[in-house]
Amino acid sequence: MRLTTLSSPPQLAPLALLAALCLLASACGHRKPHVSVPPPPEPPEQNAPAGSGKPANKPANNATNATKKSTHSGGGDAAQQVVIPPPASDVLFSETGLASWYGAAYHRQKASNGEIFDMNGLTAAHRTLPLNSVARVTNLKTGASATVRITDRGPFVTGRVLDLSQGAAKAVGVYLPGVAQVRVDVLSSPAPLGSGGRWCVQIGGFTEESNAASLKDELSAHYPQATVQQFRSVVGSWWLRIRLPKDDKALSERIVRDTTPSQGAVFLVRLD
Repeated sequence: MRLTTLSSPPQLAPLALLAALCLLASACGHRKPHVSVPPPPEPPEQNAPAGSGKPANKPANNATNATKKSTHSGGGDAAQQVVIPPPASDVLFSETGLASWYGAAYHRQKASNGEIFDMNGLTAAHRTLPLNSVARVTNLKTGASATVRITDRGPFVTGRVLDLSQGAAKAVGVYLPGVAQVRVDVLSSPAPLGSGGRWCVQIGGFTEESNAASLKDELSAHYPQATVQQFRSVVGSWWLRIRLPKDDKALSERIVRDTTPSQGAVFLVRLD
């Protein structure tokens, strides 16, 4: 928030001036961006497709000379072990785009990798990177950076590539502006980036449950071989998830290309 210099008239008492400045500071300090990132429903048990091959990338917990950093939440949770690869780690994949952040609404909720989300930790949500990948996120405007672990899925907003935890957003300088242009450098991953994986299509968010239900019926009839799930996010919007036999990526990509809902957007999402 931009502040202009304030001058008080001679008759203004010092205590009154101090109170006015405190109110102004309080108003500026409570501006927070609103970010909607729906958590996934509990997926049904399903085995990963056979023949996916060995991971082509170095797993995060085996990076040479890597160190572990423990972060503790204020609530006394067990420490999260975040693996920080050495500076010389090869970059496996890079992309640039808009990053946003999520926090209190999802604090202590289960993340996509099964962990309990700590909004003060150094984690992030990405739609397609393998879960538990480690990435360095750099703010392209300020140069601030932090190393995060991908523990969740999102952001489900068109035009954005990453959702940072509140703690990571503060470290990278995304917290106050709410959205910023960043570069994401993947340093390690427990699975291949370009092959394998379990995939689905996610559509939403719908403000009305009836609109989601109507599209669910239409999609179920059009793709009888698929399972179409309907669920509600923590923030109240409604979402659909389409899962094809064996969570096939190619067919999921075709559904993304061929589906244009009257409300919401369509996203390709990796489940593992």
